Amino acid sequence: MFVSEEIVSRIKQKLDEIEEKENIRIIHCIESGSRAWGFASPDSDYDVRFIYVRIPKDYLKLEKTRDVIEWELNDVYDINGWDIRKTLGLLHKSNPTLFEWNGSPYRI
Repeated sequence: MFVSEEIVSRIKQKLDEIEEKENIRIIHCIESGSRAWGFASPDSDYDVRFIYVRIPKDYLKLEKTRDVIEWELNDVYDINGWDIRKTLGLLHKSNPTLFEWNGSPYRI
């Protein structure tokens, strides 16, 4: 495992908090940074990336809803995610970041 169970538990708590406060559901979550690719140093942060969906009525609004959530960026955690609509648009353009996320050996 790339991190201790304690850290995984903390990350899951943060993801639960994001879901509650942003009124979303996280459908895919991975570690995408140095830890995922075996290059972590003792002071590496946890690069948590996720894809989420909003409630259906949010997609029917006339005003555009922000399609990125940047939750925590500090020395320990770098947590952010993309809305499914943004994700599918980038997939259609063969965005390499999505292929990297899909190839991550660590699902959270």
